Amino acid sequence: MSTVRRIRSVLAQALDQGVRWGSVTRNVASLTRPPKATRKEGRTLTPEQARHLLDTLKGHRSETLYALMLSTGLRRGEALGLKWDDFNPKEGTVSIRRQLTRENGSLATKDTKTARSRRSINLPTRVVEDLKAHKVRQARERLELGPAWQDTGYIFTSSVGTPLDPRNLNREFKIVCQKASLGDWHPHELRHSAASLMLAQGVKIQVVSEVLGHSSIRMTADVYGHILAPDREAAAAAMSATLWPN
Repeated sequence: MSTVRRIRSVLAQALDQGVRWGSVTRNVASLTRPPKATRKEGRTLTPEQARHLLDTLKGHRSETLYALMLSTGLRRGEALGLKWDDFNPKEGTVSIRRQLTRENGSLATKDTKTARSRRSINLPTRVVEDLKAHKVRQARERLELGPAWQDTGYIFTSSVGTPLDPRNLNREFKIVCQKASLGDWHPHELRHSAASLMLAQGVKIQVVSEVLGHSSIRMTADVYGHILAPDREAAAAAMSATLWPN
């Protein structure tokens, strides 16, 4: 669908230029409507699967990383791009300022996708404590490795201090999920799972949208609106009780 939209856009621009040159009398592409982009929700873990995954991860080097992603819905690049300066243990928050990506064969940092993506997120108490413990473990690794350690400032690193490659994370997560007998999953599905679990627990969609860093509430509703069905049913029941009590 996105390909069709791009073709229409290019054609419309070309015809606009043709009108200016006098080659054509009108831009017929402007009379058409672009196809609506449909957003698809990825698979989501059930609460039972999510808890089982966390149990399986106990003692794993990336345990804290996955717990953070599952509980907050951070994008993979946002989580890997976190530095210790972004973590405020006193307030129990992390600030999302950048993404770590792989571009042209090498790792690179770039700004978050939109202004709403630059945000501060409150963390569950358990994740705050896990991050504190993770920092202690990382400091111990740094001391043991000595001069070979590369002090990059990232929260989640390799055994020598370098940032984690997103591709390696994909492979690692697949192995972890298979070990947990969950099948093949992608780290991004932790984001979908977080959103679904929050909405199912009654968190307002406006809040979920802010936590996820979506560009608009409408985007959140388009992807996860079906989860709000019980809320709509409750609203209808409440109005029935108010207007027609008998």
